[in-house]
Amino acid sequence: MKRCSTCNRTYEDPNLSFCIDDGTPLTSVEADDTTVVRPRNTEQNTDDTDWNAQAYQPPGAYVPPGTDPKRRRAWPWVLGIVGAFVLGILALSLAAAILIPRMMRASRRYEPPPVSSSTNREENSNSATNNNANNSEDVTTPPPTDHAQVLGQLTNIEQEWTVANLNADKRKLDRILADDFVGEGEQNEQQSKADYIRTIQRNADVEKWEFSDLKLDLAGDRAKLTGIITYFLRDRSVSFDFTDRFVWRDGRWQATGAEIKRRGAPETDL
Repeated sequence: MKRCSTCNRTYEDPNLSFCIDDGTPLTSVEADDTTVVRPRNTEQNTDDTDWNAQAYQPPGAYVPPGTDPKRRRAWPWVLGIVGAFVLGILALSLAAAILIPRMMRASRRYEPPPVSSSTNREENSNSATNNNANNSEDVTTPPPTDHAQVLGQLTNIEQEWTVANLNADKRKLDRILADDFVGEGEQNEQQSKADYIRTIQRNADVEKWEFSDLKLDLAGDRAKLTGIITYFLRDRSVSFDFTDRFVWRDGRWQATGAEIKRRGAPETDL
């Protein structure tokens, strides 16, 4: 009688040397304390023909002799963790590269523009000019009484008046002339302000002009300026005696009358 040292099954067949279930070599034992296991004989019809013993299945944790158990590898997990960390850093860097410039542009957009000192000076100068203009046109401002000051003011008006005549600047003439203006030409013809502005024409023949022998007669809010104006044309010059009258009205000098006569021998009209 033989026994399997692995599954403890015994066999009576003397020709068997290995266990038919797990292949373990059989060892000889005494027949008194053993359980006899006979092989199934399909050719004989005995009482044991219906016995159908299931084959032995080793437990799930059983490891056959001479076989190394499989070990779980840790490096795939380490590699996955490192890869996820690297991807997270790249995503944060990309987000910072996109968002930080936008935030800086947005902050600069709401910063007030720098104001230079020259701009301040220009604004102050413009403000002072506007204030002076407003003050000069204040209806409550009394007329100036200083002779030299008034002479300078009226001389500037004569310069502007001449430029407006040569350029036929009707808007400028409307400001210089008072509403009750009456002008008298060489032929003693008289013109109202409306006629003067309507008939004025541009003159491109005059290259320059100059005033001379200016004299001022000042009486309160009335002033009379006399003098000589000489026009220089391309090939000749023409001089006129003029007498212009002014009134201080609405805070400024306005022309109320004008007389002009040519000096010397008669020449071709301008």
